[in-house]
Amino acid sequence: MTEHSSTSFSRRALLGAFAATTLTAAPTFSKAAGFLRGSGDIRRLKMYSARTGEKIDMIYWIEGDYIKDAVKELTWFMRDWRTNDVKNIDMRTMDIMTAAHNLMDVNEPYMLLSGYRSPKTNAMLRARSKGVAKNSLHLKGQAADLRLASRSVSQMARAASSCRAGGVGRYSGSNFVHMDCGPVRSWGR
Repeated sequence: MTEHSSTSFSRRALLGAFAATTLTAAPTFSKAAGFLRGSGDIRRLKMYSARTGEKIDMIYWIEGDYIKDAVKELTWFMRDWRTNDVKNIDMRTMDIMTAAHNLMDVNEPYMLLSGYRSPKTNAMLRARSKGVAKNSLHLKGQAADLRLASRSVSQMARAASSCRAGGVGRYSGSNFVHMDCGPVRSWGR
């Protein structure tokens, strides 16, 4: 056996053993997600929250299957930090975030500004700003507001838009990009 074959076999054996013990079947949409060019055989999200001080570096998908415990940890990380309310984060949103991150070719983690928002938090934010939607996809766990120090709002928005998989909002004045798995659309500057 050549060195290349041995290395390939070892990786496959390791992934297979790992998959057999911790993976759950992926929803149908993940199997046909052509928009995820660049997301890879392994999907990984790296984020931190300046609000809570928490950091996460999580592989949540391997070769077609979501890892249930990893998705659960990402969902907790993306909770409403003001109330600690949790809602399952739509895996399509995680996939869009991952694909955009990979397309930007960065190693830096996202700064998560907002993931899930409870109705109470969304109402409070709406009272403070006209830019907060009454029926925000944040309420459904289908959106994230993100920032990268090494990339501009325009660079992040272009990467997310190239996925053609959901909404992308540019908030240059506040230095963040909104990504969601709703209808394909874009807004902001």
